[in-house]
Amino acid sequence: MPVKVLMPALSPTMTEGTLAKWHVKEGDTVESGDVIAEIETDKATMEVEAVDEGKIGKILVSEGSENVAVNEVIALLLEEDEDESALEGADTSAASTSGGSESAPAKDDAKEEKAPAAAEKSASGDDKPAPAAPVSGGKRIKASPLARRIAANEGVELSDVSGSGPRGRIVKRDIEAALSSKPAEKSAASEDKKSADAPAAASAPAASGWNPDLTGLPEYEEIPNSGMRKTIARRLTESKQQVPHFYLTVDCELDNLLATRKQLNEKAGEGVKISVNDFVIRAVSLALKKVPAANSIWTDKATLQCKKQDISVAVAIEGGLITPVVRDAGSKGLAEISSEMKALAGKARDGKLKPEDYQGGTFSVSNLGMFGIKDFSAIINPPQGCILAVGAGEQRPVVKDGALAIATVMTCTLSVDHRAVDGAVGAEFMAEFKKLIEDPLSMLL
Repeated sequence: MPVKVLMPALSPTMTEGTLAKWHVKEGDTVESGDVIAEIETDKATMEVEAVDEGKIGKILVSEGSENVAVNEVIALLLEEDEDESALEGADTSAASTSGGSESAPAKDDAKEEKAPAAAEKSASGDDKPAPAAPVSGGKRIKASPLARRIAANEGVELSDVSGSGPRGRIVKRDIEAALSSKPAEKSAASEDKKSADAPAAASAPAASGWNPDLTGLPEYEEIPNSGMRKTIARRLTESKQQVPHFYLTVDCELDNLLATRKQLNEKAGEGVKISVNDFVIRAVSLALKKVPAANSIWTDKATLQCKKQDISVAVAIEGGLITPVVRDAGSKGLAEISSEMKALAGKARDGKLKPEDYQGGTFSVSNLGMFGIKDFSAIINPPQGCILAVGAGEQRPVVKDGALAIATVMTCTLSVDHRAVDGAVGAEFMAEFKKLIEDPLSMLL
């Protein structure tokens, strides 16, 4: 029976994408790991890898096709003992989201593996590949690229894992099962992540349709909405409709920070240039360590208080916005945050971010100060509980010791999900943040 090659879900919120390019044609022989196609998502262009060996029997979706639904069959792969006659009457129906047989990799590798495996390479093909296929007792262990990568990251020996995929291949769910048998602490962390991801994945309703009355408009150019634009519109609409926002604003004096930044950059030498935004990320992460209740995510079952400070930072790119994540920022110094942020921003603008670069943040920062914006309120990025909007630093009159003075002041506004974070907690966080910004040397301790 021909193996179905499915349209992969390359992010938790992806429901459809564009099949931008085929790298193979009918009749080509492919092996596991070969790049077979490029998919344009709402975030970037990703390469899709074959998860099994065989011959491309039939391509069902032509390149350039838009709005291809996730799990739609895009091609059929003939296995080594099959010829073209096997294509007659072959099942080409879209895969369901549960159950299934080994003949449909959507249930084993394609649904569970293909999307993340595709993310192991960007459109440029220069990102790090999954770990090399392991060997046990002189025999190659069959495992998908994603399964190998997760196993390497989590310290799981593939030789100890039984595969449930086609012909005993080890797939993602097998590694997850192995992890579940580890100490409770690891299992709890996995469950927390699943719960944190659930609201985002579940909040993908069909487009409601927004068709305003255009009567009387002057001549205009119609610019088709990209997948990214549609996703931004949907998620922010959901956030405003479903998340009870409230806002807290503080003014922070920047003169000490600017002087410290200048000294650090002079001493750091060539190649290192710490920005005000790097100080903001550092201050946010340290304030979250002091007020961990502000680092929370709401679910109907429980409020998830995150133990690490994974800071999503808004980056403007052509056609939209994306939020790459500085992982565990609370454990990183200014130079490391600066270097990591520059690399992430560069990848974002080049369309080379992998899903793990932008998924799973616990708190967001949006800085429009470089555009001269004095202050603004940002919309929360679900499932996160808070987002900090940062305005421009500008000279303003202030009162010090009863006398009028001039200081460089930056206005920051915290948008808060009241279900997860109360007003007093948000206020405590903002007080800690302001203290750190105005006393930047304390960030270096």
